[in-house]
Amino acid sequence: MNEVEKLYEMLRKAQEPKGYYFNKDRERVFELLQALLVNKDRYGYMSCPCRLASGDREKDKDIICPCVYRTPDVEEYGSCYCNLYVSRAWNEEKTPHLYVPERRPPEKILS
Repeated sequence: MNEVEKLYEMLRKAQEPKGYYFNKDRERVFELLQALLVNKDRYGYMSCPCRLASGDREKDKDIICPCVYRTPDVEEYGSCYCNLYVSRAWNEEKTPHLYVPERRPPEKILS
């Protein structure tokens, strides 16, 4: 089992009981998990692969995966911003697959 597969299993076991599932598009999920591992090597923490990290853990604490925006995104849209974590209904296509807008405040993005 490679690093991405190990991360997949670890996160799946930890997140599914909380009601967060990986997107059924396994190729997309593995690309995102690989990007999380790249960010872990680069910054020392797994920052969201869909956002620019500053390299300062304190400034980026809101985008360390799973980010603080995941819960409201999944509650409102059935998916997080990256489409990594989704609801069961989203995977079963009982929820429309809408664009998930960026919730991170602009001042955090630009700093």
